[in-house]
Amino acid sequence: MKIKIETKVDQPYLQVKEGFDKDLFNKLSPPFPPVKLLRFDGSSKGDIVSLELNFIFFKQVWTSEITYDRTDENEFVFVDEGIKLPFFLKSWKHRHRLINLGLGTVIRDEIEYKAPFKLLTILLYPALFLQFWYRKPIYKKYFSLNQHAKIEKLG
Repeated sequence: MKIKIETKVDQPYLQVKEGFDKDLFNKLSPPFPPVKLLRFDGSSKGDIVSLELNFIFFKQVWTSEITYDRTDENEFVFVDEGIKLPFFLKSWKHRHRLINLGLGTVIRDEIEYKAPFKLLTILLYPALFLQFWYRKPIYKKYFSLNQHAKIEKLG
């Protein structure tokens, strides 16, 4: 199953790339399930990101490896692929694209996933879609020009 969600933000793509860090990752975590970040190496090939999902009565570890990254004049792309997934996922591939618009950037999440059986793959779609749709206002706020100006004043 595939999901694609785009968000336009008001910062140049290389500045957005610099903002794809541990702080942003924590801000993107949805209210449910609560997420505990176990490891965050970054978004370069070979980096590992591992987290623990807390479903109240049980916890699941989700570990992904960054298997690809590239930066050119048009975009920054990195791909995370699940290497240890929660029981309800069989495969996970998430392509993060930061597309250069000059003064702004399109953040595009392209997700491909499979559950252990087809019906569950379909049933997971609304929940996964909403988890990524939830990121849109966070991206807009985090990468707003006003937020960037505040950071520069502090730095």
